[in-house]
Amino acid sequence: MQLAKVIGSVISTRKCDRLEGMKLLVAIPIDMDTFSEKGAPFIAVDTVGAGEGEIVMWCGGSSSRATEMTTNKPVDATIIGIVDNVDILGKRVFTKGD
Repeated sequence: MQLAKVIGSVISTRKCDRLEGMKLLVAIPIDMDTFSEKGAPFIAVDTVGAGEGEIVMWCGGSSSRATEMTTNKPVDATIIGIVDNVDILGKRVFTKGD
């Protein structure tokens, strides 16, 4: 699992039938040391109701097809959690809403 920040959404009226009804979000990876954005944005299927600006947990590759919602679907990135807090070595480094 990795962390990312949701920065947008994708609307696609024509897509593979197996993706019908799935919410697609644009996210950018987060550096765990600085909590700054790093790397290129990517598109992920949202399985938890995340929204723009939220920090999320996501997985990629074959793990992204391991949720009830994404089993046997053509996805390679899935948002699997919305982050409330992150503590590292006993220190809180992120709190949702701060």
